[in-house]
Amino acid sequence: MEGPKVIFVSAEATPFIKVGGLADVAGSLPRALRRQGVDVRLILPRYATVSPRQFGLERLAAIPVPVGTGETRVHLLGGEVEGLPVYMIWDDQYFSAREKVYGFNDDAQRFAFFARAVIAALDYLPWKPDLIHANDWHAAPIVAWLRYYGRRGDDFFARVASLFTIHNIAYQGLCGRLILTFARMQELPHLEVEPPGQVNWMAQGIANADIVNTVSPTYAREILEPEAGAGLHTLLRRRHEEGSLYGILNGLDTELWNPATDSALPQTFDLHSRHLRRVNKAALQREIGLPVRDNVPLLGTVTRLDALKGLDILLPALERLLAEGEGQFVILGTGQPDYEAQLRALQERFPQQVRALIKFDERMARRIYGAVDLFLMPSRFEPCGLGQMIAMRYGALPLVRATGGLADTVIDADASPEKGTGFVFRPYTPEALLDALQRALRAYAARERWDTLQVRAMERDFSWARSARAYADLYEQTLHLVGKGG
Repeated sequence: MEGPKVIFVSAEATPFIKVGGLADVAGSLPRALRRQGVDVRLILPRYATVSPRQFGLERLAAIPVPVGTGETRVHLLGGEVEGLPVYMIWDDQYFSAREKVYGFNDDAQRFAFFARAVIAALDYLPWKPDLIHANDWHAAPIVAWLRYYGRRGDDFFARVASLFTIHNIAYQGLCGRLILTFARMQELPHLEVEPPGQVNWMAQGIANADIVNTVSPTYAREILEPEAGAGLHTLLRRRHEEGSLYGILNGLDTELWNPATDSALPQTFDLHSRHLRRVNKAALQREIGLPVRDNVPLLGTVTRLDALKGLDILLPALERLLAEGEGQFVILGTGQPDYEAQLRALQERFPQQVRALIKFDERMARRIYGAVDLFLMPSRFEPCGLGQMIAMRYGALPLVRATGGLADTVIDADASPEKGTGFVFRPYTPEALLDALQRALRAYAARERWDTLQVRAMERDFSWARSARAYADLYEQTLHLVGKGG
């Protein structure tokens, strides 16, 4: 490949291990970039649930990782998976004996170790990257080390550029400064936005990367303000004023999410056979125990049960809508116990209209996308969001709040009658959400209008190609900056 050489660093990636949207990006974007001619390679930890044999990964080297007062040896695995070169760090203490990605008391130490292991691994690879693409706080120590250590004492690292991508600024990797002794980074300066005696790895990534980006243009603007900036807005404004903060909308893996081939659907379909969705709607209604009624709008969502996802305004809005006898509603997800309890109570109150599926079930999620008429995402904040893209591809019209990637991907049917693909509201209140729901139900009753909206939604192209081109351009810009001594 003639394009730049990029090492893509992530804590999770499909098809190996997934917790959230970061895994979808890390699994899809590098492959799309390779199709653009970028020589990108993925590196992540090897967790207990990941079988190297299943993916054809072999041990390449035993690598000493300098941490604390000594060294720890790890195995570097490597291979090619579906056309993408992949490396994994195998360490039993921090990763390979653990089945979860996050949620341990020593997460800060684990990912500081991973960062130092990635740096050590680059010395052992015959292939040398021009750029390190670090994703979220877990990879931020690499960016900080590169600026304050790598570029000062190593000819190779002096020429390596860095891009730091913020997937969700709410997760920042806050920990005590003793972590710097473990990571051998004691000289790392304390930032103004960091609490006394603590390190904020998200902030360090933002401050020290050559260029920073987020996963949607609107989110890149929103995090400049106190409400969405999670305490880092002043630092982000500085990067914005320097011209080094960008927003690139995530894409969607259109092979993975394809209603024409999705085996989880009772009935596959495409744009031209979209009328077959009614088969999926009836099948879902039967499966979850709701009355099978084609003429009643079926509302649904697949979400984490969290205040940031809009549950605090969704529940009262639904209560009022359902009390008027309009529609059915299904929700799939897990999360905060109080929201789980409220959803079960809503189902008890409206047993013929509501089903609360409190669980994780990917096949059920796909059946919901392929069956519901209206897909709800009333998020308080949403850096990008994939649900609304999947919904449109599967013929479900999205109803979203105008935030982050939701604002960048859904066009309101009433505000833009010639281009609308869904329903959008702005004020974060139950009343604004209820108004949008009622507008959507009026559109549903006008079946020709609904069909026109559905066609437009299904025709939207959210494939990774456009996003990959934008990242390839940003890589070139970052390399040019470093080449000029930026």
